[in-house]
Amino acid sequence: MTTGWPAAARDHERSWWRLDYSAVMATVRAPNPLWWLYYQYGGRLPARYRDWVLRDGTCRTWLLRVLVRGLVLIAPMQAALFIILRLFGISWYLALGALVLGVLVSVRYSLSYAVESVDTRLSRHGYPDGCGSEVRRRAYDEAHAGDAERYRVAWRSGGE
Repeated sequence: MTTGWPAAARDHERSWWRLDYSAVMATVRAPNPLWWLYYQYGGRLPARYRDWVLRDGTCRTWLLRVLVRGLVLIAPMQAALFIILRLFGISWYLALGALVLGVLVSVRYSLSYAVESVDTRLSRHGYPDGCGSEVRRRAYDEAHAGDAERYRVAWRSGGE
């Protein structure tokens, strides 16, 4: 664990991620569409949505959410660029090709920096640095806790 974590977070018995994650996430209140758009463009949500921000960055579909965020960010620029290209008489095929290439670059960039982006968003909402990565790692470890033992029994027991 990194040294920048508060003492309570380093103590496994009292750490905040030891809470019943599923119970907390079941009662999370999502922001309305305007707050959601504000959040997608880098805004900081009010404190009442803090649990939703944690869920947004650590749920099973977190990577898909990052991808959608990247697409939402470029949508207005893509629409404006398409209109401008068409106004200058650029063919449909060339205009669409340029937009598709722009989308591909945006997707690559969004997914390349997904972990850092989510961790930064969470720290902006009051969570410790690296919180999203730690919560996802612990959830993965809990979900796959018995995998190594099952593998050893099935494949390393001498073929019994």
